[in-house]
Amino acid sequence: MKILVTGATGKLGSKVVEKLLQSVPANQLAVSVRNPEKAAGLVSRGVEVRQGDFDQPQSLVTAFAGIDRLLIISADGDNETRIRQHTDAVAAAERAGVKFIAYTSLANATESTNIMAPPHVATEAAIIKTGIPYTFLRNNWYLENEVGSIQGVLAGAPWVTSAGSGKVGWALQQDYAEAAAAVLLGNGHENKVYELSAPLLTQEELVAALSTVLSKEIPVQQVSDETYAEIMKGLGLPDFVIPIVVGIQESIRNGSLAVESNDFEKVLGRPVTPIKEALTQIVKEISQTN
Repeated sequence: MKILVTGATGKLGSKVVEKLLQSVPANQLAVSVRNPEKAAGLVSRGVEVRQGDFDQPQSLVTAFAGIDRLLIISADGDNETRIRQHTDAVAAAERAGVKFIAYTSLANATESTNIMAPPHVATEAAIIKTGIPYTFLRNNWYLENEVGSIQGVLAGAPWVTSAGSGKVGWALQQDYAEAAAAVLLGNGHENKVYELSAPLLTQEELVAALSTVLSKEIPVQQVSDETYAEIMKGLGLPDFVIPIVVGIQESIRNGSLAVESNDFEKVLGRPVTPIKEALTQIVKEISQTN
């Protein structure tokens, strides 16, 4: 059996690869990356590194050749670009004769009002259309997405949000990575959709947990989307990013990530990392990089 992970030098992909290497010989694992030089460390460990660029579909057909089980990690970019890249990747997998596709999707993708949902809807549909057995890993929200806010709190700033009382199933990327690895290695996951969500929390509940971890009071400022946009601009975010981060706040406020599920436990065979433990890890990582 040969497994391939796309985007293997990214934050999630690298964690998936590390987890897989704990269970399978390196020669059963391949990765597809845009820039193979960045994956030189994997070559030295016996992993096959293949060049695959989501903007060059033919390179993906070559990269996916001879692969039994494929993990497509969703790419970055605007919705239109991601739809094109993802559907090209699915077509390449079909042409290469891949026998199973796992895909990192989004919570409640097909019903979602989330600003980031359209590429996931298109990709899931494209995978189903191929007839190739699949698993959709509908990842709720990475706790790491909140690192900027946590850094602000550590510097003495309040927690600023326009998400209101919207709930989120935050979990560590490590938990999402281990779920992806479990699906690639396990049996009985064919044609399944897993809603990978930790216990749901509001912004206030997340900050309360962070307050406990840091042993300090953290004020929460609920603001309008307009004020949130101004604050983000003041922090130096590029203009093109601001509508995205505001749209995410709006999507959370509208309940698009409030998906309750115990699928994490089903796939991992253990409970998801508790929020205080997860926040402690993030804070530790931040302090180590400063």
